[in-house]
Amino acid sequence: MSRFVYMSREGIEKLKTDLKRLIEVEQPKISEKLEIAREHGDLSENAEYDAAKEEMSMLQSRIIRLQDTLSRAQIFDPKGLEPDEISMLSTVELKDLKRKKNVTYTLVSAEETDIDNNRISVQSPVGKALIGKRVGDEVTVEVPAGILQFKILSNKRD
Repeated sequence: MSRFVYMSREGIEKLKTDLKRLIEVEQPKISEKLEIAREHGDLSENAEYDAAKEEMSMLQSRIIRLQDTLSRAQIFDPKGLEPDEISMLSTVELKDLKRKKNVTYTLVSAEETDIDNNRISVQSPVGKALIGKRVGDEVTVEVPAGILQFKILSNKRD
C-alpha cells in the first residue's frame, strides 16, 4: 500500500501542469526525433537514435514518477493544528545565530522543494528541526556542512 504525499494545492496544480506539458509537448518532440533518426538507416550504429531513445526513456520515467506522486497526493490542511506551532506550509523567519543574519523558509513537501525560492522540505534536517516549534524557540541542526543554530522570529501559515 502506498503512502500519501501531502502537498499544497498550488504544488499539486504545478505537478499536473508539468505532467501535461511532458505528455503533450515533450513526448511528441522526442517521438519525432526517434522517427527522424530511424529514417537514417542502420539503428545499430545510429548515435542520434540511441540518444533519442535514452531521452525518451528518461522522459517516460519522469512521467511515471509524476503520475505516481499525483495519484498519492493529498492537500495538506493545517486546520486543527496549533496555530502557533510550525508545520508544513509555515513560512518561518529565523535568525542564524552564528552568522547574525535572518533567513526565511517556507516548509513544503519534498516534491515542492525549491531552494532558489527558500522552499525547503519538512524532511530536510532544518525542516525536521522546526516542526512543532514556536516563535522564540532556539533550534540546533546538524547538517552535512556542520552545526546550524537558529532562533525562531516569526511563523506565518497561509
